[in-house]
Amino acid sequence: MKKLEPTILHCIGNTSLVALRNIVPACGARILLKIESENPTGSMKDRMALAMIEAAEADGRLTTNGSVVEYTGGSTGVSLSLVCAVKGYCLHLVTSDAFAREKLQHMRVLGANLQIVPSESGRMTEKLTREMIEAARIVAEKTGAFWTDQMNNTDQFAAYHRLAEEIWAQTGGNIDGFVQSVGTAASLRGTGEALRSRGQQIKIVAVEPSESPVLSGGQSGAHKIDGIGAGYVVPLWDPGIADQIELVSTEEAVAMTLRLAKEEGVFAGTSTGANVIAALRLAEQLGSGATVVTIMCDTGMKYLSK
Repeated sequence: MKKLEPTILHCIGNTSLVALRNIVPACGARILLKIESENPTGSMKDRMALAMIEAAEADGRLTTNGSVVEYTGGSTGVSLSLVCAVKGYCLHLVTSDAFAREKLQHMRVLGANLQIVPSESGRMTEKLTREMIEAARIVAEKTGAFWTDQMNNTDQFAAYHRLAEEIWAQTGGNIDGFVQSVGTAASLRGTGEALRSRGQQIKIVAVEPSESPVLSGGQSGAHKIDGIGAGYVVPLWDPGIADQIELVSTEEAVAMTLRLAKEEGVFAGTSTGANVIAALRLAEQLGSGATVVTIMCDTGMKYLSK
């Protein structure tokens, strides 16, 4: 039985690890899914939002009655909205109509002030990412708010080191591969580095949209996988952390998301669909007896309108 917690923020982390039963590789390898939808807002981003805010509180960048600003594709914004609501900070979020309206509504319900940057036909592009970043920078400059700046903020690595510790403990160190899609690159880098420090043989695989394969050296393009594929090589990306990069299309990710719901009872977002496709590929490479871990980044309830 779980203990009584002082606030909702104490419920972040310690999520379940579940084996896929029906969507499995032919080689007999095992794929384990870290169920990050168990976090309070239904997303793994609760971890990093709390880490960034607590680090800023600790060193004085964020003080009592302070305010916070960030640009977001949705999940980080919802998570920051939760943290700021509990801690009493005003929050200004720059986001876009390219992202699921459920996320925008969730941010508003939690008390955030939203600035909406128009997209091109609801698609994620490099231009949109850069416009949101610049808008957030201007707000921070004018108001003096603390800018969490997720694309550059290394405080979030601590949250993903803890995620790796959970995975290591839950697998008993029996892990051969880790797969994660790349948005800011913090989750892949932080989790991957911590897992590697435990076992150098672990293969780390990054995932990006095939329509915008910039990490693979390709051209920037538009896609509709929420939360990943910024359209340019993000500052926190470290090419040395990933042994390989898997490309997954929006169409493939959506199809796998629906399969996960119907065949596994796992209702997730499209980035999770992309993760599972790449995990299946890695499992086939590693062969029978291997264990591959990937992330259920968030709940599909955030995307019902899409």
